[in-house]
This record gives sequence, C-alpha cells and structure tokens, in this order.
Amino acid sequence: MSATRLLVLGVVRMYGQAHGYQVRRELLSWSADKWGNVQPGSIYHALKKMTGENLLEQVADTGESGGPDRTAYRLTGEGEEEFETLLSTALSTNDPSPYTLAAAVTFMTALPRERVVSLLKHRLMQMEGQAQASLYAREHFTDFAKPAHVSELYRLWHVHAEADVGWLRDMIGRLEQGEYVMAGEKETVFGEPES
Repeated sequence: MSATRLLVLGVVRMYGQAHGYQVRRELLSWSADKWGNVQPGSIYHALKKMTGENLLEQVADTGESGGPDRTAYRLTGEGEEEFETLLSTALSTNDPSPYTLAAAVTFMTALPRERVVSLLKHRLMQMEGQAQASLYAREHFTDFAKPAHVSELYRLWHVHAEADVGWLRDMIGRLEQGEYVMAGEKETVFGEPES
C-alpha cells in the first residue's frame, strides 16, 4: 500500500477540495517527506493517477489571492471509499513499512473511535505474534547455523517488535480512555469530546 496515496486522498478530503500545490504545501509542512517518504513529484503523479481512476475529480479553482488559476481536486464517492479502505488497512495490517502506519495515524480521527480501536487490536495481535517469533528466533539462533554476529539482527528485530507492541497497547488504552476527538464526536470548549 502507498502512504502517498493515503496522504494525498486525506489532505484533499480534509480541505474538501484542494489543488496540487496546496496538497504539497500541507504535506511538507507536516514533514511527510521525512516520515511518510512523500516526494513532491509523487504528489502530482498521485493526483493525476487517482483522477484517472475516478477517485478524484477536477474542479475549477479561481486561485488564491489573485494568483494563477489552478486545477483543484475533490474526492468522488469512490475516492471516499478508497480513503476509508486504505486507512482501515493501514491501521489493521502489520505492514513492514513504517510509512503506512504513520500516514494512518495522521488520519485515524476520520474514523469512529470503536472502529479505530478494533482495527488497532487486530494489528496488535499480529504484532504480538511477530514479537514472539523474533524472540524464538533469537533464543534458538544457534540452531540456524548462521555466523555468530548475525544474532544481532534477531535482537534488533525483537527490540523493535516489543517497542511496537508497547506503543500500540498504550495507544489503544488512550483511545479507550477517550483521548482525541474522533469522527462522530463533538469537541466541547475545553477540548474534551461530548459523551
């Protein structure tokens, strides 16, 4: 799955309609080029490709502050479905790429709380399995007849897996306690969601 695809759809959805420069500016202001591996050229390519796939449609834009006219985009019904599918998949699937999870966390509040918790719990089960597998591999390294220094890879993978499991358990706990305002919830004056 492409983090760029999810991020571009998410930004266009967030604005209602947006032109390429606006999407690029927004993602770069979030430093998505670093944590999401989003390159400026890939944003324009994604906009064009997803327009051809009927996920986005072009709309006229009069330009900002007397600037040049630009082509703006908005999600189609199919684009909204694709956004929700990509987001749900990125939250629930233990993809080896860190980019998709980072993109999903950015837009997780677009889904209802219960759905996000359920998706993350599904991911947690996969991650716990990965942590157990890395522990087993580390403990039984000598059975695999590899050079001794290769055991450091198993240690590294296990430390990463345990950190991922710990973070995800904490995140699920925070969501279950009501942290963040999710889709369908109203924010009060003090920033707490209404019950």
